[in-house]
Amino acid sequence: MRSSIHIVDVDRLDTWTRYRNGLCDTCMANCCTMPLEVRLTDLVRLGVVDAFEAEHEEERLIARRLQKAGVVERFHQKSGVFTMARRADGDCRYLDAHTRRCTVYAQRPDTCRKHPQVGPRPGHCPYGRRDATR
Repeated sequence: MRSSIHIVDVDRLDTWTRYRNGLCDTCMANCCTMPLEVRLTDLVRLGVVDAFEAEHEEERLIARRLQKAGVVERFHQKSGVFTMARRADGDCRYLDAHTRRCTVYAQRPDTCRKHPQVGPRPGHCPYGRRDATR
């Protein structure tokens, strides 16, 4: 008996699945392997940046500190967007490797809160079925 497998390439939007309620329940968290772009308010919510620092320090100096610490991969000064560094395996630093669930869900960045309504293909996600043996 052959089962149908949906192959997903997060970089190929045509392989993405139209989002529907409950889809995340069986997903491998493929969206958590994509670069995560955040703003300073997200970094404060995550506890990476202190609210006092955010209010009194220039974003570029905060970015430099976070890059040295390995928390941020890059900072786009014109847009004020920070790209979070990922783990060596490509996963988001906040994704639990075993459960494939977000470890900071209540504090997650706006990018994650708005997914998949906002993103490279609105209304779609890089859904990949979770292996039952995991």
